[in-house]
Amino acid sequence: MSTRIIVIIPAYNEEASIPFVIKEIPEVVSEIIVVNNNSTDATATMAKQAGATVLHEERMGYGYACLKGLDYIAQQKEKPDIVVFLDGDYSDYPKELIKVIAPILEHDIDLVIGARDEQLREKGSMTIPQIFGNWLATRLMRLFFGATFTDLGPFRAIKYTTLVALHMQDKTYGWTVEMQLKVLKKKYTYTEVPVSYKKRIGTSKVSGTIKGAIFAGIKILSWIFKYSFS
Repeated sequence: MSTRIIVIIPAYNEEASIPFVIKEIPEVVSEIIVVNNNSTDATATMAKQAGATVLHEERMGYGYACLKGLDYIAQQKEKPDIVVFLDGDYSDYPKELIKVIAPILEHDIDLVIGARDEQLREKGSMTIPQIFGNWLATRLMRLFFGATFTDLGPFRAIKYTTLVALHMQDKTYGWTVEMQLKVLKKKYTYTEVPVSYKKRIGTSKVSGTIKGAIFAGIKILSWIFKYSFS
């Protein structure tokens, strides 16, 4: 029996990048879901033309978009074995999906984070707030949980059964760290694989603005302290 893999791509105003992302996703993927998160451009049209299943989520937020994708999967008769999350801005290299899912297929790992390795990262592809936020969040997870995470990278793969068991809740910026914290608390297996990272097409809606960076930082820290003292 072949492994069924579904990719979820939250997207807000990514008309320039989304066709490139979809085109480079390996053929091992059974379905590509683009969740159009209230875009004001042609993101949905471009994604559909590129061959993706397009869903619409008007409530703004990364977590809202991811949850919309999961709701869609839950209603399907055939469930996936693995769900991969990937950004729509073309900062990741979609072809590296093969590398990201490998620990699940080969070693039965529950969660794999595509860690944006400094040696593989294009200069200027991550902002100073992003770099510091990742450093602080992963250090706190190491302090409180003995975790070995080095990144909160959005390019990640997880067993579908594990993902369902996590009962994900965050609607906005805290989605990635919530997933990692719940994996730690519930003692699921995890690992990281180094992935390449380049400058995104367009401007980031989170790290590209002072407001976005501040709110993301607050949300991430609130999840960490919530789970550290619960």
